[in-house]
Amino acid sequence: MDQTHPSPDRSGDGNGDAPPPSRKAGWPWIVAATVLILFVALVLVMILRPQPKVTTDDAYVTAHYASIAPRVSGQVMQVAVDDNQFVHRGDLLIALDPQDYQAALEQAEAEYQQDLAQVVVAQTQVQRQPAIIEQAQAQILSAKAALLSSHPNAVRYDRLASTGAGSQQQHQQTVSQEAQDEATLKQAQANYNAAVFQLKGLRADTASEAAKVNADLARVRAAKLNLSYTRIAAPIDGVIDRRSVQVGNYVTPGAAMLAVVPLDAIYIEANYRELALRHMRPGQRVHIHVDAYDIWLNGYVQSIPASSGAAFSPIPPNNATGNFTKIVQRLPVKIMVAPNQPEARLLRVGMSVETTVDTSLQDGVAGQVDPDVPVATP
Repeated sequence: MDQTHPSPDRSGDGNGDAPPPSRKAGWPWIVAATVLILFVALVLVMILRPQPKVTTDDAYVTAHYASIAPRVSGQVMQVAVDDNQFVHRGDLLIALDPQDYQAALEQAEAEYQQDLAQVVVAQTQVQRQPAIIEQAQAQILSAKAALLSSHPNAVRYDRLASTGAGSQQQHQQTVSQEAQDEATLKQAQANYNAAVFQLKGLRADTASEAAKVNADLARVRAAKLNLSYTRIAAPIDGVIDRRSVQVGNYVTPGAAMLAVVPLDAIYIEANYRELALRHMRPGQRVHIHVDAYDIWLNGYVQSIPASSGAAFSPIPPNNATGNFTKIVQRLPVKIMVAPNQPEARLLRVGMSVETTVDTSLQDGVAGQVDPDVPVATP
């Protein structure tokens, strides 16, 4: 007799237990957390690890340009150049009215010729004075000779007059002649002394006139210089910029009229954070991106500056007040553009660029410390 067994109820009534959830449901969160941690770690490593290449966009093109200003005042007669014109060294830029300076030169030359003639006159007198001295010496000799004759006659007639053999008149004449000859001798000696002293005075006058001639020559040279300053030439090769002068303007010394920018001597001033200088050394290669033309140029670090940008600012920070906040400074690194790059001609002063220095993690300290300079020790 078949017995029928009741089948178990699998409908899962309220008295049955639910199956446990699968443990595989938590693995996606673990994987996501792991990826996030690895990403953060990678970012921190990239930020904190020293980078062989340091980049800044705080950089621009600059140059040591020549500011053209007159050295003398005058009215502008000619402006031989225009904005953005290329000029060579020695080319005429501006011409001032030369008439006043030409007249001053002619007056200085006339004074020079006049004083030069005075020198000739003084030299002639000096050359003639020895003859005058010799003439005075001859007069002395003549007076002595006359005195040698009159003195014995005076003595002889004095004896004759005392004995009554001679006349009193002859005695008086011989005495008078002797006194006259003595006076003539003294006068001749005085003339000789005066002639000797006059020679010294004439030599001094000659030196004085020669000094005047030298002063006149200096004035002539100054007048020629002032006349030459009326024609202002380009001191260097470059492009004309910042022109502010026109024909008819009256200019004064020191007033800037235009500038000559040497485009073949431009360089990059890149303001790097001081922390980026740790591995930077002169001579390292630099990649330069010019924003205006979207081109890349090659360069090299020429020098590391001696001060930060804030050191010589009009209002430098005063950290001695107690309100100190540490701020990372920037230093303007000088970067030269490598030669033989035709696209470098496109650079203009003031353009913005981005520079990337390939430091290769070199030791920047050892590369800049001069081994010949002794280190001070306490």
